[in-house]
Amino acid sequence: MKSILIRNLPEQTLSKLKNLAEYHHRSLQGELHYLLEEASERATGNGQRLLKINTVNTGNRSSWSREEIYGDEAR
Repeated sequence: MKSILIRNLPEQTLSKLKNLAEYHHRSLQGELHYLLEEASERATGNGQRLLKINTVNTGNRSSWSREEIYGDEAR
């Protein structure tokens, strides 16, 4: 596997990346792998962005209809 060396990275940027990695429970290297993968997917996706949806189980039950979710766009 190839390696990348980034020179003269501002300390503030490195600090922010470390905080982001900690927030996502990743190592700095793991966070950088993730960010580079995401950037490469966007670059090769013909300008189209994929929609990522994160859901959380709050314990509440809901029965949304297709119209409530999509509105007039669902038709």
